[in-house]
Amino acid sequence: MILDRFRLDGRVAVVTGAGRGIGAATAVALAEAGADVLITARTEDDLRTVAERIAATGRKAEVVVADLSDLDAVPPQAERAVEAFGRLDLVVNNVGGEMPRPLMKTSVKRLESAFRFNVSTAHALTTAAVPALLEDGGGAIVNISSVMGRLPARGYAAYGTAKAALAHYTRLAAADLAPRIRVNAIAVGSVATSALELVLDNDELRTTMEQNTPLRRIGDPEDIAAAVVYLASPAGSYVTGTVLEVDGGLPAPNLDLGLPDL
Repeated sequence: MILDRFRLDGRVAVVTGAGRGIGAATAVALAEAGADVLITARTEDDLRTVAERIAATGRKAEVVVADLSDLDAVPPQAERAVEAFGRLDLVVNNVGGEMPRPLMKTSVKRLESAFRFNVSTAHALTTAAVPALLEDGGGAIVNISSVMGRLPARGYAAYGTAKAALAHYTRLAAADLAPRIRVNAIAVGSVATSALELVLDNDELRTTMEQNTPLRRIGDPEDIAAAVVYLASPAGSYVTGTVLEVDGGLPAPNLDLGLPDL
């Protein structure tokens, strides 16, 4: 059965930024596909809620409260997964983000901070996970990038640059880690998470964003989670070094922030 190729029975995953939104949906989806999951984020209450959803699938969750903006807190997550479950097969580098701001108000410090939070965190966990992934024959890594890593728009100098770097980091890491470890990314479009709250609560802005998206809707976190399951599972076993666009078909940004000319 073709659906068997999407199963992850007996596998172990780490998902960062797993308390809400895409990270939470991904952690639950991996569990529904058969994996045990280490989930990490800053807010324990959020993680406990996700852990309950994972338990409801019949799989196990390991909760680790950590602020992954501190790079020293990132590598230990791979070891924690092995300690909890005895192995590690999958890594989802989901943690990241950066608020939009005009280019001239984006300091060098802010630019470097965006790079660390979106790219350095992924590298830190990837390199820490590789020995454990190889121990059990290989594995898969999925990085959560963004459509703003390829589309130009005002206000996204820090975020877009970081996500573009993460996309190319994915290709480079895939080359280094082939053939035993596959590395892919997802370029995420507009998804209904807390980061988009201001838009979702404004009917005019939401309608504008929907109408400027070819599929005429905002994405669901589960849209991204489904793509992660594909890339992490045997269904995606012939895919590496790819940035999969899950963005509703965006040819251009779907919302103008209204930043004026200089």
